[in-house]
Amino acid sequence: MSMIDDAARGARYTWGGDEFLFIEIAEAMSLAANFTSTAMAARLTADDLDGIIDICPSNASLLIRFDPDRIAPQDIEARMRAIEVEVRNLSHPTRETRVVEVPVWYDDPYTRETGARFRSGHQRPDGGDLDFAAEENHLGSAAEFIRRHHGSLWLVSMVGFVAGLPFMFQIVPQEQQLEVPKYLTPRTDTPALTVGHGGCFACIYSVRGAGGYQMFGIAAAPIFDPAQSLPDFTQFMVFFRPGDIVKFRPVDESEYRRIQEQVNDGTYRYRQASVTFDLNRALADPHGYNTEIMEYFDGV
Repeated sequence: MSMIDDAARGARYTWGGDEFLFIEIAEAMSLAANFTSTAMAARLTADDLDGIIDICPSNASLLIRFDPDRIAPQDIEARMRAIEVEVRNLSHPTRETRVVEVPVWYDDPYTRETGARFRSGHQRPDGGDLDFAAEENHLGSAAEFIRRHHGSLWLVSMVGFVAGLPFMFQIVPQEQQLEVPKYLTPRTDTPALTVGHGGCFACIYSVRGAGGYQMFGIAAAPIFDPAQSLPDFTQFMVFFRPGDIVKFRPVDESEYRRIQEQVNDGTYRYRQASVTFDLNRALADPHGYNTEIMEYFDGV
């Protein structure tokens, strides 16, 4: 069984100047397209070819920067086309990854206040982002939207835009995905660690700054630590990696404050566990596979 239905079509290969190769896996985001991107990136990384400068997997694509004086463009393209065939023909694609629990204070005062300041650029000037998101998804209330948001797992499909920001794709059947448009006019301010949503993607804003995603809450702990002061950042200042699986956990204000105290005294650790992600099972039974991973994680 081929990994994705349109495997015969193949990816589109284009060049950016003489240092970049861009590989478009698919025109639309999907679990299978993202798995192909990250699997191709992992295999190229394992090759350890001289002349490869950077490998950047994205939602449904892959960007490679290379030194043309050390590796010929035709050689890197030939290698990537061979890797693509290997990955697409996997009969049982799996990935060793981790599940990470992210505590979130939903409907918090910080994002509510920010949203109120920028209503003129919103589709619903007289309401809030959560109410708007609930209506867009034909749900009865903001509370129901929040339950749907933390009731399933999310795959980190890429990390970027600003340092450490994860884009996350909901592991549910496509027709059940939460989707909501971005602000009509982007904000000039967004609180750091805002949990946002635009289109089919969730995100966590790693730093304070501009943004256009709808705002649903605020994460309790950093995901970007340039000083590497917390234990989870000893290896790298960016916490998330493509392929991570995120389990949002709602917290109230008192627990949010307790976590903030642990962050400030340098003792906070994210709750996480290793897991083998099975693409075929995720595609065949998203709800069942979600439940299985959540139960496994809760038992660790």
